[in-house]
Amino acid sequence: MRSRDLWQALSARRYLLSAWPWRATAYLVTGAVAGAATLVGLAVALVVGGALTVVLVGLPLLLLTALAGIPLARLERRRLRLIDRAPAPARPVRQPPATGPWPWLITRLRERATWRELGHALLFALLLWPLDALVVAFALAAPLHLAATPLVMAAFGGGEEAKVLKQWTVTTWPAASGVAVLGLLLLALGGYALGLAAGVRAELARVLVGAPGEGDPEARVVELTRSRARLVDAFEAERRRIERDLHDGAQQRLVALTMALGLARLDAPPGPLADQLAKAHGEAGRALEELRELIHGIHPKVLADYGLPAAVADAADRSAVPVDVALELPGRLPRAVEAAAYFVVCEALANVGRHSGADRAEVTGGHRDGRLLLRIRDDGRGGADVAAGSGLTGLADRVSVLDGRLSLSSPPGGPTLLSVEIPCEWTERFA
Repeated sequence: MRSRDLWQALSARRYLLSAWPWRATAYLVTGAVAGAATLVGLAVALVVGGALTVVLVGLPLLLLTALAGIPLARLERRRLRLIDRAPAPARPVRQPPATGPWPWLITRLRERATWRELGHALLFALLLWPLDALVVAFALAAPLHLAATPLVMAAFGGGEEAKVLKQWTVTTWPAASGVAVLGLLLLALGGYALGLAAGVRAELARVLVGAPGEGDPEARVVELTRSRARLVDAFEAERRRIERDLHDGAQQRLVALTMALGLARLDAPPGPLADQLAKAHGEAGRALEELRELIHGIHPKVLADYGLPAAVADAADRSAVPVDVALELPGRLPRAVEAAAYFVVCEALANVGRHSGADRAEVTGGHRDGRLLLRIRDDGRGGADVAAGSGLTGLADRVSVLDGRLSLSSPPGGPTLLSVEIPCEWTERFA
């Protein structure tokens, strides 16, 4: 993206009378100061880190030095506002798979933008800031010195002589006035030179520290990941809405209908009408049970209220095969993760009951290294195959949406082991 405000101002007739020459000067001067400070900081970090490497203390310092481009890039994006009122887009930030300094450091070091910003920091510290200083010196400081020659002659030369740039001496007032006029002309040209230099510097900075373009693969991956997370959240919100509407609407009406039929059945005299009312009452009761099962399957209330361990224990109690549960979690997980893990366990236990011929199954797992781990094992005949259907492909798709992984081990003769890993962090502790 071009620094369009400055380029448009340079082509205007009143450029020298606007604030843009001063903004360009401020951009270059702050660049010279920041670049010099960056050079000193990097030099000190490298020297101290290299000296302390022998006792292993310097290695973390050297690793942190590789991240020096991140704060400098943030500062550069702020300085670009001096040249272009439109803010420079920040780079997409990839979330670490777990909390803590080490996962954050590994994530930052794996990003290409980190190394691009480190390259900008090195270029800034070694080359760009001296160029900024030279441009300001030749385009601003030197013309101002020339324009001030009569003042220098009057204040320090006793009205008899003055040094011009420490190179030439003028001894007459006409000569001093001529040098001052030359300085003003050069100052006007220097205003344009400052604008051009600042514009070029801003273009280079946007290339190095700006966000990747729309065609950049990293940008597409980040945006796809974010959009997928938004879709998962929207899907779970819609699932909860449907469950709530069925629970508070259709289920309550069926309860009322069942009670009304029961009361009518009690008041009806024996005969065909009483038989029909009894039949209708039974059908309404069965419809209510089926609706409750449907609501439970859409989003079980025990999962929403008590979390994944309680929901898995409830699913194990309703399983056709005895199930041992050993699932320990430090707290509540994100809703999308809990829902995916619960339905994986339910489908796996349903497969065990329908296809495995197992006498017993077990569900184990926990949360380690920023990942939810689940293991569903049975002692059945084995031979399960993802390609053969049985809902395993759908389970793998559900887990992959959350960047998780599902693996199956089911040799002929058993046992069958279904393993699930989903990256996540717990959100709150159980009450």
